[in-house]
Amino acid sequence: MKAIAARSPLHPRLTPARACLLLALLTLALAGLTLHDGIGLDAAWQGLVAPQAGQEAQWVAHFSWWPRLAMALLGGGGLALAGVLMQQVLRNPLAAPTTLGVASGANLALLAATLLAPGLLVGGREWVALAGGGLAMGLVFALAWRRGLAPMVVVLAGLVVNLYCGALAMVLLLFHQEALKGLMIWGAGSLAQTDWNGVVYLLPRLAIAAALAAALLRPLSLLELDDANARSLGVSLKQLRLAGLGLAVFVTGCVVSVLGVVGFIGLAAPAIVRLLGARRLGARLLWATLLGALLLTATDLLLQRVSGTLPTLIPTGATTAALGAPLLLWLLPRLRLSGQRPAVSTGAPVRRHSAPVRRAGLLGVALLLAAAVALCLGQGADGWQFSLPGEAPALAWRAPRVLAAAGAGVLLALAGTLIQRLTGNPMASPEVLGISGGTAIGLILAIYLLPPMGPLGLLAVGTLAALVTLLILLALNRRHGFRPEPLLLTGVAVTALFEAVRSFVLAGGDPRGQQVIAWMSGSTYYVGPGSALAVVVLALLLAAATAPFARWLDLLPLGASTAQALGLPVGRARLALLGLVALLTACATLVVGPLSFVGLLAPHLARLLGFSRARDHLLGAALVGALLMVVADWLGRQWLFPQEIPAGLVASLVGGAYFLWGLRKL
Repeated sequence: MKAIAARSPLHPRLTPARACLLLALLTLALAGLTLHDGIGLDAAWQGLVAPQAGQEAQWVAHFSWWPRLAMALLGGGGLALAGVLMQQVLRNPLAAPTTLGVASGANLALLAATLLAPGLLVGGREWVALAGGGLAMGLVFALAWRRGLAPMVVVLAGLVVNLYCGALAMVLLLFHQEALKGLMIWGAGSLAQTDWNGVVYLLPRLAIAAALAAALLRPLSLLELDDANARSLGVSLKQLRLAGLGLAVFVTGCVVSVLGVVGFIGLAAPAIVRLLGARRLGARLLWATLLGALLLTATDLLLQRVSGTLPTLIPTGATTAALGAPLLLWLLPRLRLSGQRPAVSTGAPVRRHSAPVRRAGLLGVALLLAAAVALCLGQGADGWQFSLPGEAPALAWRAPRVLAAAGAGVLLALAGTLIQRLTGNPMASPEVLGISGGTAIGLILAIYLLPPMGPLGLLAVGTLAALVTLLILLALNRRHGFRPEPLLLTGVAVTALFEAVRSFVLAGGDPRGQQVIAWMSGSTYYVGPGSALAVVVLALLLAAATAPFARWLDLLPLGASTAQALGLPVGRARLALLGLVALLTACATLVVGPLSFVGLLAPHLARLLGFSRARDHLLGAALVGALLMVVADWLGRQWLFPQEIPAGLVASLVGGAYFLWGLRKL
């Protein structure tokens, strides 16, 4: 109980017990208001105890309102329990079902099983979700194991696994929109209920999990010691960690199989009770589980209060993710990430090529050959067909797509090169730092909330959204001197916010949602000749605009003090380069969506090819980015013909694999 009564860093008189009591009173008040304005208090109580025939309100309360309340309590408590177990085993305060990819892996497994092997669901949805979540977490561990599960590496691995699972889920969604229409709402974390089956399914499983967690309480508490001391007490760390994480994945799988992905409850509740003074594992398990149940319930009740005034359905899980992203931004400077820091460098130790211009010429030839293949070779009704460049199919349909893909690849590659040299971080890119996600949020809001606008208007909105995202990154990381770790974690939070907005779009049922889905997947299908030419011209102009900054980009990776000693105005240089990054990212996101990893992959490949100086690096990355996107667009059109995988998704699958490989080497 000493841990429960410990002083809170937030407020000296606020303890976990008092916080839960206040939240419980708020939840009761929201429940009373919701019932008073809807079903009625008497009808709700009678509907719980013994609904009478002919009393519609009582039956609605019996089969909808009360089961939804019970599911909110069970789901929130279960996710918080899983979060505490993950944080305890990994000694990482940012570990949670969502940040480690467990929830998205379970969601992807359930989507795939629903489409490809529905018979697997008969044996129990939780086992399918458990397999998906376990594989996702196993991938995260494989990436971070060499660095001793360092918190920073674990969080970055979880980020890319989340993005990768999201890209695969988007592929399934594009090909099976009708079959998965109902699963869009469920996948966004809907708590809507029509009977008590979900409660009957989830309650015994969570009860067993809670009992097992209580049984593991004492051995898991030993994980607060270092490994040497824990082993000296006779503890098998491998078995203990496997048991704790297996239990956390099982709980997550059970909740996801019923409610879908509910974001950030598993991160928020354990972090809040820790900040309120709960230090020991037993106290955190108790109060975090209770707080998580109340957090999800209060959010759902508040959403029910306002949902009648909104034109579209808003899932509760997406709402908690949208609220959790700012919470993560607030928590980052208050949580201490122990363990090893990932190695930070400006790139792989490769030799500089003696003739970079000649190698750039070879890349240009490869780009022209790839463009020629994409223009002339493709599948049709009669199989593979070869069309001359002047024939109608090549000019009218394929040429705009090839030009748009090449232009977007140049834009993303230049943005990624600028960010990597600016931050000195080889894992930085517009996608990883959340700039692409922030741009997408602005564009989605513009499509839904503003009058219809043309390409220039959307470009202005996208650039503004990217600048706002960059300003947030600057404001939150200025104190740290733009160190890579906080910068990347801020990107994790912005990306989570984008995922929430995307869930709103997918679950809303608005006809414009199909257009947004196609755009977010990175398809060049809707690009016309005028738009394609504009993208290419813009890419060439912005590529020329980056050339004068080459000296700055050579000096900035040396460090702020060294660059300033050499006469570089570091502050103004960073602001100018970040503004250029915002414009590049906005232009590229308009064409291929926010999911591509070309901004990460192209600068790395260019450096591996020997382009080390900034001017050469920009040129090489631009050519590699254009080549990657042209090839990705052509492969997406031919791979599953007559169906099509958008170029952005193909690039994200290839680039995500490269990210995983690069993270493993940190």
